[in-house]
Amino acid sequence: MPLDIVTIPCRTDNYAYLVKGPDGVCIIDAPEAGPIIAAAEERGWTPGVLMITHHHGDHTAGTDELKARFGVKVMGPKAEEAKLPPLDMALTEGMNGGEGEGYTVPLDVPGHTLGHMAFHFPNGGAIFTADSLMAWGCGRVFEGTMEMQYATMCKLAALPPETMIYSGHEYTTANGKFALSIEPENAKLISRMKEVEAARAAGRPTVPVPLSVELETNPFLRCHTPELQAAMNMAGADPAEVFAAVRKAKDNF
Repeated sequence: MPLDIVTIPCRTDNYAYLVKGPDGVCIIDAPEAGPIIAAAEERGWTPGVLMITHHHGDHTAGTDELKARFGVKVMGPKAEEAKLPPLDMALTEGMNGGEGEGYTVPLDVPGHTLGHMAFHFPNGGAIFTADSLMAWGCGRVFEGTMEMQYATMCKLAALPPETMIYSGHEYTTANGKFALSIEPENAKLISRMKEVEAARAAGRPTVPVPLSVELETNPFLRCHTPELQAAMNMAGADPAEVFAAVRKAKDNF
């Protein structure tokens, strides 16, 4: 059976997700409990697992209430265990589990935080990237290094292009404005911005998005391209150096 994925707006601009597969229902991240409980109960679903991507409070605040309501088994990155709510299972890369489309591969994606994880469902064609790779952007580098975050971008860029990217925030409009500030004449960026603005005007989330779209339009995934390098006045530079320059420019945008 294909995955049934529900995008749940939380707080002011966070997203959590319910994922129903052949082996049950899981929650990805817990920005706040109320909207997640409502979405699950509306569908008659009882989540069995909560998977946390990283320790920031806007991804963990609802953990205790969700555990009390559903008895979920809480999983998260072992590297951040000391900073997370109590874990029933501390995950490291390679601790894959689940069945069929629900088969889950935890991936280390450090940079935004040192122990950030993404949860890849390769048989279901989905990955939950939270604040690593984001729709039309990437997370700010808070704890890691630019080199670390660039390696994470390369790791995620290597996934099948049809993979759907489920990121942790509704930042796409702002990310698109930044991308267009670098390449204002890029037709693909202009077209995507029109789609994003239409979605937001209609009250629709701009996630998920296919990786193929990110590969064509996300400046953080295009640091190796002559076009992006030229736009940054860094023709022929090491892509990792271009990434660092783009990220610093976004920090100051």
